Amino acid sequence: MSRSTGTTLPLPPEEGGHRFPGFDVLRQTSHWDDATRAAVTDRLHDLPPIRFFTPAEEAAATVVLDQLMNQRPAPGEPRIELTRMVDSRLAEDETDGWHYDDMPDDGTAWQRSLAALDDDAQAVHGAAVAQLDWETQTVLLASIKDSTDEHWHDLPRKRVWDLWSRYAATAFYSHPYAWNEIGFSGPAYPRGYKNPGVDRLEPFEVHDVRQDDDPVAGRAGAKDRS
Repeated sequence: MSRSTGTTLPLPPEEGGHRFPGFDVLRQTSHWDDATRAAVTDRLHDLPPIRFFTPAEEAAATVVLDQLMNQRPAPGEPRIELTRMVDSRLAEDETDGWHYDDMPDDGTAWQRSLAALDDDAQAVHGAAVAQLDWETQTVLLASIKDSTDEHWHDLPRKRVWDLWSRYAATAFYSHPYAWNEIGFSGPAYPRGYKNPGVDRLEPFEVHDVRQDDDPVAGRAGAKDRS
């Protein structure tokens, strides 16, 4: 899937397409313990079905999560099923263990904020947010993020954006596809690392061939570092 920075979600090494040529974290699975291997590979092949979100909430959540991680739809390209990962957390009540005192619990906050997003989409465009094209969805979400209003549909606006962003980033960067994108070689246990230090690699790691290309810059909410 194309990024606005020109990067792509990493394809398998034999297909090329990412910034760490020949690197695939899944080649390291034999070095992980059984529990770790199962937990990671389940994210690829065995995510549970949607249990928390209603169909309308699932559709709206998919828009929010894919937009935040710039996971633009592209037929035939790999994608991370962010909505199923977030839904699984909420269904199991696996939250961060806290929430702001001016916000409801995370599950309720997700439900209320997704309903509010659909309300805005209906009011402005006459359709649910999931029925809008990518660019229109982007503008709608940007209007929420960039608003100067303290509250949005009776919820603290900045808190809602924080909630969405935390869950999106946690899901995305727990997935092997994202690990390949950032060159992360996976869990250290039980093998460990022997070459700690800046620019020091393990034998199975690969140098970034595009060090001047920021892979984060294309994601919604990323700050201008210039």
